[in-house]
Amino acid sequence: MTGIPYSDWQLIQTVTLAGLLAWASGIRLYLIIFAMGVAGHFHIIDLPPDLRVLEHTWVLGASGFMLLIEFIADKVPLLDTFWDGIHTFIRIPAGALLAAGVAGDNGAPLMIAAGLLGGTITAGTHLTKAGARATLNLSPEPLSTWGASFSEDFAVVVGSWLAFHFPYVFLAALLTMLLAMAWLLPKFWKGVLIMWKYWQPKPKPQPKPAPAGAPGAPGAPGAAPGAAGGAQAAQPPGQPPQAPPPKDEG
Repeated sequence: MTGIPYSDWQLIQTVTLAGLLAWASGIRLYLIIFAMGVAGHFHIIDLPPDLRVLEHTWVLGASGFMLLIEFIADKVPLLDTFWDGIHTFIRIPAGALLAAGVAGDNGAPLMIAAGLLGGTITAGTHLTKAGARATLNLSPEPLSTWGASFSEDFAVVVGSWLAFHFPYVFLAALLTMLLAMAWLLPKFWKGVLIMWKYWQPKPKPQPKPAPAGAPGAPGAPGAAPGAAGGAQAAQPPGQPPQAPPPKDEG
């Protein structure tokens, strides 16, 4: 044991698990749900009572299927950004619910607080991930997308291992990541705005009128007959063209 009183250690474990679920939900929602469900199903970990539904066969099947779809979609340039856009409305509430479920047996006030904080953490991680991937898609080639996607998979696996074996290390890393996200998020979303403007249809350029006095402009020397101030005015219909005036030879 660590020498910490049991109640304090239990609180640390609760905070760590809530932080893990909230953080990972913003990056790999289906991976963390499936991993927690499998670990609880085979008694590798003891899930809180409100999260034991993740061990159910139907939940494991659904999360496993969506994990497979996300694993593929997240590695295709541009499709990954479309996937992130849809999951703005899925990951954030799911992260809040999972974090609240960790504290569900500790009373309603703590459960609501965990849900609010968990949803905020999930929103931060999701928006940072989505902004970073959209910035990479400004030059959509597969290698950078694959590298970013596999790095996110690896980060969730390592973060889950740290949360259960070295909770203090995980909490310190989580705090560091949250501070980094607060600094990086505005920069990533500048890239999103650049990408949005890049993909907008551009208006066709209109020809500029010739400046006054330029060759071919109305009223300029050599302008077409009939133009204002041209060398020869237009003749009324039905009349022969007028002969030029005789030259003065004197």
